[in-house]
Amino acid sequence: MTKVIMTAADIDRSLDRLSLEILERNHGVDNLAIIGIHTGGVYLAERIRWKINVREQGEVLIGSLDITLYRDDWSLISQNPIVRKTDIGFSLEQQRVILVDDVVFTGRTIRAAMDALMDYGRPASVQLAVLVDRGGRELPIQPDYVGMAVMAGANERVDVLLEESGGQDEVVIHEK
Repeated sequence: MTKVIMTAADIDRSLDRLSLEILERNHGVDNLAIIGIHTGGVYLAERIRWKINVREQGEVLIGSLDITLYRDDWSLISQNPIVRKTDIGFSLEQQRVILVDDVVFTGRTIRAAMDALMDYGRPASVQLAVLVDRGGRELPIQPDYVGMAVMAGANERVDVLLEESGGQDEVVIHEK
């Protein structure tokens, strides 16, 4: 069984709110950088950056981060993991980094992302923005900005489908 929990309009409203919350907490865009975690987080980071740039008439730094080889379970996922490109074309020193992902679950992806980030420099701070917090943390990691919180069971999977990856914008829960 599949259940739609966010439509395209819901996603857009959530990204509007997340963008405003990021601006409010950081008092504007000075020394602000947005980094998306591959793959869904990259698309969401680009959308958030666009919304902030339009509102503030500025240019927020943006990057993308591949955490495949930083995961503690990469060898269990595949013998030939798909490694994507990390693109951080600026110094992280003194930047307030907004790390963006589509769904936060156990916290392991975010832990790996923070490890990967530190290989690129020492930011002033790292904040986490996610479209969906599905609960079920195994590590003490909590997002600073959440589009939607939903309690999904162990037998359920939350998928964020986005136009940029060939789908239509929606968030769905599937029973496994």
